[in-house]
Amino acid sequence: MKKITVFFYQNQAGKEPVKDWLIALPVQDRKVIGQEVKTVEFGWPLGMPLVRKMEKDLWEVRVDLEDGRIGRVLFTVAGRKMILLHGFVKKSQKTPKPDLAIARKRKNEVLNNG
Repeated sequence: MKKITVFFYQNQAGKEPVKDWLIALPVQDRKVIGQEVKTVEFGWPLGMPLVRKMEKDLWEVRVDLEDGRIGRVLFTVAGRKMILLHGFVKKSQKTPKPDLAIARKRKNEVLNNG
């Protein structure tokens, strides 16, 4: 049984940037990311190696993609909702500040207007 249910962050224009990002990825990447997000839905709360807490109310789903690439989906949890805020393919060990800033802004939007 699902512990939390996944929702995509939606901006004021009604766009869902994480969904758009996923659609643009190769099919195999989408499948792997989807499977890991589903694991979080059914197993929440989870920790490393799949889920890492970034800061208060912000976590990342850590996904190993083909060719040694690393996918990340940053999310927040509000009640029983897992809201996917931002997704990207990492190019370095450290989470890039701009990606963290996007997720943080969206998280604040969701939690303060939710």
